[in-house]
Amino acid sequence: MTQAKQQTHWKNYIAGEWCDSIGYLEITNPATSKTFATISAATVADANKAVDAARVCADSGVLTKDRPAARSQMMFAIAQNIRDIAEEGAKLLVLENGKSLDDARTEFLTAARYFEYYGGMADKIEGRSIPLGDDYVDYTVYEPVGVSVQIVPWNFPVDICARSLAPALAAGNAVVVKSPELTPLAMTLLATACEKAGLGIGATKGALSILCGVGSDIGAALVANPKIDQVVFTGSVPTGQHILKNAADNATPCVMELGGKSAAVVFPDVDKKQFLESVAWGIFFNAGQVCSAMSRILVHEDIYEEIVADIATLARGLSIKSGEAVELTPVVSKDQQQKILAMCDAAVSEGATLVTGGKALENKEGFFVEPTVFSDIQSDMTIFQSEVFGPVVSITPFKTEAQAWELANGTDFGLVAGVFTNDLSRTMRATRALKAGQVFVNEWYAGGIETPFGGLKLSGFGREKGQEALYSYVNTKNVAIKVNNSPD
Repeated sequence: MTQAKQQTHWKNYIAGEWCDSIGYLEITNPATSKTFATISAATVADANKAVDAARVCADSGVLTKDRPAARSQMMFAIAQNIRDIAEEGAKLLVLENGKSLDDARTEFLTAARYFEYYGGMADKIEGRSIPLGDDYVDYTVYEPVGVSVQIVPWNFPVDICARSLAPALAAGNAVVVKSPELTPLAMTLLATACEKAGLGIGATKGALSILCGVGSDIGAALVANPKIDQVVFTGSVPTGQHILKNAADNATPCVMELGGKSAAVVFPDVDKKQFLESVAWGIFFNAGQVCSAMSRILVHEDIYEEIVADIATLARGLSIKSGEAVELTPVVSKDQQQKILAMCDAAVSEGATLVTGGKALENKEGFFVEPTVFSDIQSDMTIFQSEVFGPVVSITPFKTEAQAWELANGTDFGLVAGVFTNDLSRTMRATRALKAGQVFVNEWYAGGIETPFGGLKLSGFGREKGQEALYSYVNTKNVAIKVNNSPD
């Protein structure tokens, strides 16, 4: 039974059933700071129930007993079901997350595209034959890892859930998803889309559970459960490190995406219009709450003052509200707002120049932060080194290419980086010099579902998106057969 529309209380989806619990979590609208719904707070017992059901499902082989084309068809059906609920889901996502309706709608359509993309790959996970001479037959096969626990962040809950869920299901795994306490509602609609396609019910009961609970309790219980085979996590470095320590007890493999402090390097031959469009998208989209945001901009000294002025003008001209096709929306919570403002205050105290912003918006009920621009940033400042996760950009001058690469690589993160120049030779030098999992050239967030995404250093390891992601959800098995070739 799927959940009703326009409801004020939501349940968890555990082993094919919509389940209530003894407690609940309140969900707040970031644009108004008002509570508008509740969701059942899953317990450790609920988490264990979900894992137990997933273990039974994975061990039964029901997800891989038919030809892989059957999984493809199921995933195409899920994609269509997501499209069918995109408008309803987008409105719900706006309420809990604060993002614009256009962005929320795109998030659901992107989720559908993940299921289409990996649905098209489900029947193409092929091993290979390895020649060892006439006396042997040797080949590899790819088998699902088994039970995948996936912990989803609050900034793009529907998108990031689908990003991991789709390839895991395409490879034939059972999945337990922990949704974020701040924004758990819209992503539960993914369970309805899967259920309608026949996944998680009947013979596949346990193939999918999506549950929300207090992270320190539920997350720890899921990660420490010896019946799981994998953890996929997107979130902060401290939480990721804690998960890795817990996972180490059972040697559970992990895929980690832990955020970044990404730099765009800007040279004098930049197409300024194109660059400013990337700034608007790169740091102010989703109120800067993006792990791969353009949070640092390194500008050649010849155009530094001009670029600082242009970005400040851009920031001051953004339309700010929630629920429509706007340019700056609220941050997700009061705590997040206060963290961002504290980092802005710290930057000023460390000697950064506040060009514009740096405050909460006046006459706003919700958790809005002014679009903020800092200049005169030194590499040892906190604002240069630490992730803000808000609509805050720091701008630093450089003199030479070598200095630019050193500054760009001069943090503990390595998720993405970018370069803006019309010099092809310089572009190629940049792609080699920048230490990041993905390098953008002349457009921030270039690429898409088809392109692998993941980080280096404290930004994590493993890859999401693209063909590479699919192989995070399988184990390679080699079969070596000695053949008796003795003559008659």
